[in-house]
Amino acid sequence: MKGQLPSPAQLPPGMPHLADNWRRRLCRGVLRLCGWSLVGEFPDVRRAVLIAAPHSSWWDGVWGLLMKVGIGADIHFMGKQELFRGPLGKLLLKLGGMPIDRGAAKGVVEQMIDQLQQHESLWLGIAPEGTRKPVARWKSGFWRIAHEAGVPIVTAWFNYPDKTIGVGPLFHTSDDLEADLARLRAFYAPFRGKRRNV
Repeated sequence: MKGQLPSPAQLPPGMPHLADNWRRRLCRGVLRLCGWSLVGEFPDVRRAVLIAAPHSSWWDGVWGLLMKVGIGADIHFMGKQELFRGPLGKLLLKLGGMPIDRGAAKGVVEQMIDQLQQHESLWLGIAPEGTRKPVARWKSGFWRIAHEAGVPIVTAWFNYPDKTIGVGPLFHTSDDLEADLARLRAFYAPFRGKRRNV
């Protein structure tokens, strides 16, 4: 797909899907009106860790959620447990939020590995930079989750100059964390976020 928004029927059958409703049509309309499009192809896998970069603005979350709902992709994301209280919490759950108990005996990485191992179909979206600020080194949590859960990494990016959200090839982890992170950083180098590159 190039420069267009795929319909749910165009998404791979193994990929988790959202139900069709008015929210999807609304999100697609907003994306078209604002000039955003999708490039690349989604892989046909049932479980994966999706990483999105560069993450340089809170707008990334806005465009990312609009795109995920607009195309009907059921991609989940983590959030601290406290965010899921009240009306905002209900909205975050509907949008794919997964509450994380930071005080639990198991850490965040271990909780996400458990989730991936317990679900037949689950895509987990993570910003590998871990913050909107420039970082010299990506956090390794996403790699550990994918590696230890035995699932591939789906590469996705924001490129603000041409208003595209892209989906790239699958990345399979090796036993060398540092080499994998270097390869991923090199892959993301051409893409420009709202305020910076990776």
